[in-house]
Amino acid sequence: MKRVLMIAYHFPPLAGSSGIQRTLRFVQHLPAFGWQPAVLTANVRAYERTSGDLAADVPEGVLLKRAFAFDAARHLSLAGRYPGFVARPDRWMTWQYDAARVGMRLIREWRPDVIWSTYPIATAHLIGAALHRRSGLPWVADFRDPMAQEGYPADPRVWEDFKRIEERALREARYSIFTTPGAARVYGERYPQSDTRIAVVENGFDEESFEEIMNGATREPLNPGCVTLLHSGVVYPSERDPSQLLVALAQLVANERLHRDQLRLRFRAAGHEAMLTRLAKQNGVLEMLELLPPIGYRAALEEMVRADGLLVLQAANCNEQIPAKLYEYLRAERPILALTDPRGDTAGVMRDAGLDMIAPLDSARDIGALLGRFLQQRDSLPIASREHVARASRRARTQDLAEFLERTSAGA
Repeated sequence: MKRVLMIAYHFPPLAGSSGIQRTLRFVQHLPAFGWQPAVLTANVRAYERTSGDLAADVPEGVLLKRAFAFDAARHLSLAGRYPGFVARPDRWMTWQYDAARVGMRLIREWRPDVIWSTYPIATAHLIGAALHRRSGLPWVADFRDPMAQEGYPADPRVWEDFKRIEERALREARYSIFTTPGAARVYGERYPQSDTRIAVVENGFDEESFEEIMNGATREPLNPGCVTLLHSGVVYPSERDPSQLLVALAQLVANERLHRDQLRLRFRAAGHEAMLTRLAKQNGVLEMLELLPPIGYRAALEEMVRADGLLVLQAANCNEQIPAKLYEYLRAERPILALTDPRGDTAGVMRDAGLDMIAPLDSARDIGALLGRFLQQRDSLPIASREHVARASRRARTQDLAEFLERTSAGA
């Protein structure tokens, strides 16, 4: 069996990030496709929040090494402030120094065939590049989403760091992998000399976890007698701006097309509750919102299964990105309302699954029409086809990754 060294900041017991699922499920399923993984991650003190709810999902016996790291915002700040250079390219830049030492020792003793590192913690790619250079082993850079974008990161010095890191990865990594066709296309245009080494391995859902939920969970509605639309995960002020959604909700109430006690918008682990509260108060619909704290992974899946509808928020400035939650939504077998640009990759996934409940995130009129349709037809709305859902499982995505690892190890 061949071996891959996987460099990932997001790994149990880190809590509060869907990014854990990608690496964790690759680690679970890669042995079935002929690859034995080892994980190089950060020490637990670098994690802002921890939880044991995914500990049992880490395969027994997997080689796991943790390197020393600080979180600049928590460990290197004085009165809430810290020097900018200790947070470039990210708050965990200190991880790279001990990770290079731990990683090289692991390479000498364990002798992997391929190095794989994963963004969105940019320092992971710095570690991958350093170990690739020192060991001569081939490297696969898993970008997930684009790095240096127009206006992001906002700090020009961080933007320059991101640009240098992505340039190096596209130059030196055997494959650069993205999670959406749009992102792959953008990077193929940005780095045409690397176009043949840019690939797509989408995110997915964990079938085993859903089987547990479907077999043992209650299917009682979240709010009996009231329709509940659930948004599970962070609501970003720009990339997932809920402003027009709440305007549309207020207009439906004002036009007597919706009673206040008929619908609840539940935001689970939104991360910007103050913004949501302010917007809801401005529009006079605060009592129609439920703002709830983070919960464990399987509890979050159960909540999706029990919701009357599932809500996606994705602005046009993220047309080359797809929220990872969308794949779990597809598996939950509930109607999905995607408030997103119809031209973007998120809308493309919806249409591929046979779903058409799509409206632009910045149009209160279109959102209101979509909500009205949902309320009238929710018991007859289509859900994703089983065939499409099966292709989106984490196991299927792992098979895609294994194929690129094989090509990498063979020098292809």
